[in-house]
Amino acid sequence: MYQSILICHSFMRWLVLASLIYSIYIAYKGYYYKRPFTKKDNLVRHWTATIAHIQLLFGILVYVQSPIVKYFWKNFKDGIENIDIAFFGLIHFILMFVAITLITIGSALAKRKLSEEQKFKIMLVWFSIALIIIFIAIPWPFSPLVNRPYFR
Repeated sequence: MYQSILICHSFMRWLVLASLIYSIYIAYKGYYYKRPFTKKDNLVRHWTATIAHIQLLFGILVYVQSPIVKYFWKNFKDGIENIDIAFFGLIHFILMFVAITLITIGSALAKRKLSEEQKFKIMLVWFSIALIIIFIAIPWPFSPLVNRPYFR
């Protein structure tokens, strides 16, 4: 069960990144070229947040079943000193939770703005900050903190 959820979590990472990058691209074009905020733009905003929330659910399931996280909480003093264990026990979870929160807030604020320019600007700023945090928190194969393969 754990391995299946981990595979889904690994796969969903790419959907989150793709939808977030596409949303930022749409927001950039809309804001700088003064385009109207269309129904398609709104759907992209909505589905980006939805995909991020689905990923969060998979992440929580992985977190509560992970042997690394279980070890971290049982041996907190030793775990916090080991970057590999501390990364998954604390750093990854906190940063991703913050990023999903920023996506949620950005999506909600953009949805409620009346000005089309403001909708694009809010999406651009909040989603871009979230993307930067996500890039830091993903255990890339080249990451200096902790690394994992692109697909698990």
